[in-house]
Amino acid sequence: MITPLLLAAALAPALQDEDPQAVAEAAVEVEDRESVTRHSVVIQGETVDYTARAATLVLREEDGSPKAEVFYFDYRKDGVDDLARRPVMFCFNGGPGSSSVWLHLGVYGPRRVAMGPDGFAPPPPYELVDNESSLLDLTDLVFIDPVTTGYSRPAEGEDPAQFHGLEEDVQWVGEFIRLYTSRNERWASPKFLSGESYGTTRAAHLAGHLQDRHGLYLNGIVMVSAILNFQTARFDRGNDLPYVLFLPTYTATAWYHKRLEPALQADLRATLDEVEAFALGDYTLALMKGDALGEEAADGIARRLARYTGLSVDYVKGTNLRVGIHRFCKELLRAEDRTVGRLDSRFRSTDYDAVGEGYEFDPSYAAIQGPFTATLNHYVRSELGFESDLPYEILTGRVWPWSYASSENRYVNVGETLRRAMTRNPELRVYVASGYYDLATPYFATDYTFDHLGLDPELRGNVTTGYYESGHMMYIHPPSLRQFRAEVAEFLTRSLPQ
Repeated sequence: MITPLLLAAALAPALQDEDPQAVAEAAVEVEDRESVTRHSVVIQGETVDYTARAATLVLREEDGSPKAEVFYFDYRKDGVDDLARRPVMFCFNGGPGSSSVWLHLGVYGPRRVAMGPDGFAPPPPYELVDNESSLLDLTDLVFIDPVTTGYSRPAEGEDPAQFHGLEEDVQWVGEFIRLYTSRNERWASPKFLSGESYGTTRAAHLAGHLQDRHGLYLNGIVMVSAILNFQTARFDRGNDLPYVLFLPTYTATAWYHKRLEPALQADLRATLDEVEAFALGDYTLALMKGDALGEEAADGIARRLARYTGLSVDYVKGTNLRVGIHRFCKELLRAEDRTVGRLDSRFRSTDYDAVGEGYEFDPSYAAIQGPFTATLNHYVRSELGFESDLPYEILTGRVWPWSYASSENRYVNVGETLRRAMTRNPELRVYVASGYYDLATPYFATDYTFDHLGLDPELRGNVTTGYYESGHMMYIHPPSLRQFRAEVAEFLTRSLPQ
C-alpha cells in the first residue's frame, strides 16, 4: 500500500526543479489516515459497545510542514453523551524503542494475547481473546507508538534523531497528546497517562511538560514497572545503590526457583520483609565502608548474602559483595546449565556458553516476543482494517543512540519533574505496579525512588503501590492481570472529580 509519506517521496524528483514554495506545498499534502470499525466486548460481566480506530496523526510545524506520522490505536465506548464526564487514558510502552503493543494487547485493550495459566507462552500459532479485564468500560483508551516504533515514521527529509532522546521524545509525544485532545474535544475530559518501563520515565516527564508547555493538567498516572531515577539500576563502578535495591528481587527469584533454605521458603512476603531490612541496614553500611570493611565483617555479610540469594558464599565473596544482575541471572541455576530471565525471572532457558558471566538472551522476552508480534500484525489488518506494508516495529534498535544530553554527566532522574508536577497540581494521583520477579526495574528500587521524591506530607497519600507475584509485564500472569484490573479500576474511580 502506498502511504502519503511514500507518495511524497516518489514525487520529490519531479519537484526538484520547482521553486521551494511548490515543494513545500507538495509536502504539506501528507494527510492523516484512519480505519474505523465497531465491536463489542464483555468486561466484568457488562457488554461494552465500542468504536476502534487504527490511525495516523501527522505532526507538523506551525507553518504546516510535516514532521512525522504517528500511528495510534483509539478505543471509545459508544453511547457516551457527555465527554466531560468520560475519562481518556493515553498509553505507551518504553524501551526506548518499544511500540505500545504490550499495554495494548496485554492488559488495557479490549482484545488480549492468550497466554498460558502461569503466563508462559503457548505453542504457536498464537491467538487473541476478548479481554474481560480491559479498562474500556471505565475510560477511553489511546495507545501511542512514538516515532520510529510501530508504524510511526519521520516525515520525508526529517532527521530521525530529532525524535530520539529524553527531551525530544517528550516534546513530540506531548504534541501528539495536545493535538489529539484538541481535535477530539477532550480538553474537558478527565485525563490519565499510563506508561510501562521507560514509558514511566516518559510519563513522569510528560506530567511536567504538559503542564508547563500546554497548561494540560492530568488526573492521574498509572506506572507499570517504573524507573524514574536511573542511578537505582546502573551497575557502574562506584555506584553501590543497585546492589542494595536489586537484592530483594534476587531473593524473590531464588524463592521461586526453590534455592533458599526451608525457613525462607515458607512465606515470600515475610522473607522479603527480612531481606529489605538487611538491605537498608547492615548491607548498606557494609558497602558504604568499602575497603575499610574488615575481613571478619565482610565474611559475615557474604554469608547473609548467600543465604538470601541462593548463591555460594565463595561466589559472593568473589564479587566483592556486589552481585550484578547479569552475573546473578547466570549463576543462580548454573549447576543445571540454566539462566533466569531479566524481565521476568520466573522464566529460564539454556545458553551456548554455560560457564559464561552473561546470558545469551533473555528467556522472558523471547517468550512474549512471538505471541505479541504475531497477534498484533494479524489484528491490525484483519480485525481493524488498517493496511500498511511497513514493518510494525515491536521493539526496535533504530532509535539508538538515544540522547540524554540534558542529563550529561549525571544520572537521569525525572522524579523531581514528577514532584514539581504533583506540587503544582495537588489533585494528580499516581498508581505504581511492581512485580516481585522483575529484574529490569526492581520493585525495591521503585520504592526507594518514591521514598526520596521529597513530596510534601499532604501529597504522599496521592501515591499508591501494588505488588505482584509476576515480572515486568505482570499482566501476562492471569491472577496478576485480575489483581491489576481491580486495583487500577479503584485508582481511576478515586482519581476522578467527586
